[in-house]
Formats: sequence, structure tokens, C-alpha cells
Amino acid sequence: MNDVHVRSAERALAVGMWLIVGGAMLYSVLTVTPLMASHTPAAWRWTAPILPIVVDAAVVIVVRLDSVLARLGGHGGPWPVALRWMTGAMTLALNIGASALAGDLVGVAVHSVAPLLLIVTAEAGLAYRRALTAAVLAVDARKKAEQDARERKAAEREENRLRAAREQRDHEAAIAREQREHVERLAREEADRQDRIRREERERVEAAERAEQEARERREREREQAEAERERLERQAAQRRELEAQERAERERREAIREQERLERERAALLSAGPPAEKLSEDRARMVVRAAFDAGLAVRVAAELSGWSVGWASARYQELRDVTTTTPALS
Repeated sequence: MNDVHVRSAERALAVGMWLIVGGAMLYSVLTVTPLMASHTPAAWRWTAPILPIVVDAAVVIVVRLDSVLARLGGHGGPWPVALRWMTGAMTLALNIGASALAGDLVGVAVHSVAPLLLIVTAEAGLAYRRALTAAVLAVDARKKAEQDARERKAAEREENRLRAAREQRDHEAAIAREQREHVERLAREEADRQDRIRREERERVEAAERAEQEARERREREREQAEAERERLERQAAQRRELEAQERAERERREAIREQERLERERAALLSAGPPAEKLSEDRARMVVRAAFDAGLAVRVAAELSGWSVGWASARYQELRDVTTTTPALS
């Protein structure tokens, strides 16, 4: 769920709520005004619409403030609940009052539709808004956690870069210091032992070159041997993986064939049993309906084979269609 979905849901909820509230208010005013006029002195009958308007105004206040509190994640306590149900009960009583006094049960039922719809819509709208608020808070918390993780990673990368730069500088300084000391030592020794140093240096260089050449040759041989061994092991591993993959594919194919044959046998056994003498247990009936659904049989045939009603079998068929439709979408 993202912000666009949440805002769209809130708009749909708000529009639907206010359409229901507005329609219920208009219907209440038109229904209650004659009742109030018949119970008001003639000189004051012009005040008949005031009471339904006042009651419906309280409904509007409750709906509006509940929506604001739900969006902010707050709760008004028991008084808003009492006001919500009191105004709903008043609206219901006023709307069915005239029909109840006349003993018209059909009128009572008809005039109770709008108040009951208003009461239930107010409660459901509050629950929906709280659920939407919880979803928005969860999305915000997830975004905040992702932002914090990105900032931590950036800080770690910067710290690693600075550490690497410090180590590089220290390494270069150590190399420069060693080179300087080496040059100074050679300069001091050059004055009194230049001939011996040149000879020893020449012998050392030659020995070093020979040692380095031998080391290079030895490393080259070892590298070639290691490369050959690695290639041999890789070929063996590739062959082994290919063989295992073939064996696994063959095993899975055989298992799939056995499972399909088992399902076919079970379905054939369920469908060949014929209509039962009495109603099957629900689990057994579900198995029969599933077998009939897989075999493409009609709902009535499934109902006869299970011993249950056509409506029950039709509901199970719809569940199976929903599962069949949802599974590919999820996969």
C-alpha cells in the first residue's frame, strides 16, 4: 500500500460517508417534520423541522470529528461513542415514530432503513479510518527505517573511505621514510667501503636475480599445476552437477506422474461412488465437490454426489474458482 492508494481510499470513504449522511438527513427531515407538526400547537408548527435538523447536525458533528480523530490516531473516549449511539437512537425513534403510533409495521421497517444505515455507516467509517491511519503510520515507519538504513550505509562508506585514505597516507609516509633512511645509510657507507659495497652489491644483485628467476619458475610451475587441478575439479564438479540435475529431474517427473495418477484414482473413486444414501460429512463432501470441480461436472451433479444442497455446492465451486484465479496471479 502506498500514499496514492491510501488517499484514494480516504476520498472514496469520505464521499460515500457524506452521501449517506446527507441522504439520511434529508430523508429524516422530510419524515420527522410531519410527526413534529402533528404534535406541536398550530401557532408553533413552523418549528417542526428544527428538531430533526438539530439531531442530524449532531450526527454531522460526530461523523466529522470522528474522521479527524481517526486520521490523527486519537480516541475521544466514551462520550463520542455515547453521542454517536444517542443521536442514532434518536434519529431511529423519530423516523419510525409516526408509523409506530399508527401501528404500521411495514412503515416502521421502511423508515428504519435510513437511520440504521446511518448508525452502521458511522461505526464502519470510524473503523475504516482507524485502519487507514494504522496503514499510513506503518508505511511512514517503513520509509523512515529505509531512510535511516541508507544514511547509516552512507556514513559507513564515508568512514571506510576516510580510514582507507589515512592508511594510504601512513603507508606512503612509511615508504618515504624507509627510502630516505636507506639512501642516507648508503651515502655514509659509500665513502669508506665503496669498492667492497659495489662487489657485494653486484653479487647480491646476481644472487637475487637468480633467486627471483628460480622463484618465478617455481611459482609458474605451481600455478600451472594448480590451474590444471582446478580445471580437473571443475570438470568433475560440472559433470557431477549435471548428473545430479538429470537424476533430480527424472525423479521429480516420476513423482509428478505418480501424484497425478493418485489424484486421478482418488477423483475417479469419489465420482464413481454415486449419490450417497445420506448426507456425507463436510470434509468428505468437500473432497467430492473438489473432484467434481476438477472433472468439470455441473454444480447439481456435485450436490447429488455429496448429498448436500445445490447452494452449498455452488458456494464451494465459487471458492475453488477464486483459488484457481488467485494462485496464478500470486505466482
